[in-house]
Amino acid sequence: MLRNLLALVAGGLFGAGLLVSGMVDTAKVQGWLDVFGIWDPTLAFVLGGAVAPMVLVWRLAKRREKSLLGLPMPRDLPLLVDRNLVLGSLMFGAGWGIAGFCPGPALAALGFGGWQVWVFVAAMALGMAASPLLQRRLDLLDAPAEG
Repeated sequence: MLRNLLALVAGGLFGAGLLVSGMVDTAKVQGWLDVFGIWDPTLAFVLGGAVAPMVLVWRLAKRREKSLLGLPMPRDLPLLVDRNLVLGSLMFGAGWGIAGFCPGPALAALGFGGWQVWVFVAAMALGMAASPLLQRRLDLLDAPAEG
């Protein structure tokens, strides 16, 4: 129950931040990406406002053995740049650039963003469902040939 309550508070805070910052407005996001046109630097301030406190929070979290819920704290993972990371980043960036939405703002805009948001979220859900299938196909390409 506490886990769900914390998730609700964190999600509500995230959504409120997206609304207040205007990041659910596709024109703002596409303005950030339009570096050769009418560039809008607003997103840089939103990113800075998110990254700065997280640096502090992650430093404090590294000192803890358990989370607020009593679960063990995850340790640093090795940084691995592989095909999955590169392909996923390219697809995420292409979708963001074309639609002006990434998943968080799209979900926050479902109630007022119009039919385009619903199309984006449906396409995003389809992509998430297709991702394991694509992953298996790519893994088969990497598998050594038996002979």
